[in-house]
Order: sequence, then C-alpha cells, then structure tokens
Amino acid sequence: MLLKKGDNNEQVKQLQIKLGIEPVGNFGPKTEEAVKTWQAKNGLTADGIVGPTTWNKIMEVTPASTPTPVAIPSSSFKLDKLKGHIPDAVIAQIPDTAKKFNITNPLRLAHFLAQCGHESGQFRATEENLNYSSKGLLGIFPKYFTASTAESYARKPEKIASKVYGGRMGNGVESTGEGYKFRGRGYIQLTGKDNYTRFAKFIGEDTVGNPDLVKTKHPLASAAFFFDSNKLWAICDRGADEATVIAVTRRVNGGTIGLADRLKHFKEYYNLLK
Repeated sequence: MLLKKGDNNEQVKQLQIKLGIEPVGNFGPKTEEAVKTWQAKNGLTADGIVGPTTWNKIMEVTPASTPTPVAIPSSSFKLDKLKGHIPDAVIAQIPDTAKKFNITNPLRLAHFLAQCGHESGQFRATEENLNYSSKGLLGIFPKYFTASTAESYARKPEKIASKVYGGRMGNGVESTGEGYKFRGRGYIQLTGKDNYTRFAKFIGEDTVGNPDLVKTKHPLASAAFFFDSNKLWAICDRGADEATVIAVTRRVNGGTIGLADRLKHFKEYYNLLK
C-alpha cells in the first residue's frame, strides 16, 4: 500500500473518511497536510506519504501473521495465473462461486474480479466503513443530516447506519437498528434486509440471523449474487473494450469513480485468464 499526492482512487477516499475530511477520492494538498498532521501526532515521520505503517495505523489494521496456505480447488479457469495478483483465499472461492452464479467464461470472471477488487480496496475490506465525521456525513449523506444533527451521529457507525438505512430496503425504522445490522458486507457490499433475505434463500444459509456470514464466508458469492441478480453478465458479454468496463462500472458504482483502477485490473485479469 502506497498513497501519495496525485493519487485518485477508492483507497484515498477510505483514507479521507478516516481523517475526517471530505471523501472526494483525490489525494491533493489538503489530504497531504491532513496526513502529515496525523503522522506527527502519532509518532510517525510526517512526510505526507501513506505507506503500509501509516495505512495500517490509520485504518486500525492489525498486521497479519504468516497466512496458512490455501488449497485452490480445480477449475476450468486458469486460476494459477491469478496467484500473486489476487489473494489465495479469494482465488479459492472462485470455482464454487462461478458454478453457482453463471460465471461461465474468462471475460465474465475478469470483469467481475476487477469490480470486486476495486470496491473492496483490492479484496481487503469485507464490511462497509461507516466511521464518518460530521463533515463527512454532510458530504456523503446530505439527505439525512443537517449541520445541527450531524455532530451527534459523527464517528458512531451504528447510529449512522440505523438512520441512513432505516425504513428502506426491507429494514425497520431507525430505532430497530436493522439499518446497522444489515449494513454493507462482502466485496460488493450487500446491503438491506431484503437483499440479505434473498441471498439467504439462494445460498441456503441464514444470513438474516447471522449477517456476518456475508463477510466471513461469502464475500465473493454475495458479490456474484449482485451481478447475477442485476443481469450484469449480459453487459460483461459485450466484450473486453473500455466501453464495456464503463457500462459495468456504472451499474456497480452508480457512476465511474475509480474507473482507471477498474480498467487496469480488468486488463490485467483478462490477459491472465484468456
């Protein structure tokens, strides 16, 4: 992990949320200064560059111990080519996920993995980060917060999710806490009780009673469920050109945030798999 001035991607946005500044996704002078200030306060070299040590400390990531080798199931895909490009734990989920969710060729798989990788910070995040500052709440959720209400919700993920997701997507009203219970999980965040219920029926496990199964056991499958349910494979099948990646991105993201990163990884995975 290395982020510096001039970068523009989803990881920068995650960083800005943690720093309590507007999450625009662009690493400009304001972000650099915020990083330097944070580094100085936390006993790190205040160079404004986010390397692994700064990233892990800001994001509250505990350095992992040496991982146990993961067995990769047999597959018609050239999964061995993905080693070193995608975590082994993710590769191991591909054969079963592909079988259940109509990932029938390298083109579909490359589109799918490129989107999952970007949305999850290269397969690091399996749960929605809702630790917003008051300023972040006003920037991301202006429909739900005002200058007078944002402060009481700031840095309180459970309260934030309960308000923002309460009373919609099958969730009960804010007071039920279901907005938080069914917050985004998985590589493409499955959100809302209705979606958890549909996924539970398909996968045959109680992800309504135990929503954390989505992030611990089914992060890839839940993302494929999103692709399959929303008929994204038909878009993927259009081809390996930039226009197709843009079309898929719009359906996943609602816009084209992080397009350059999605394109880069699509080309990388497709060249490895085809």
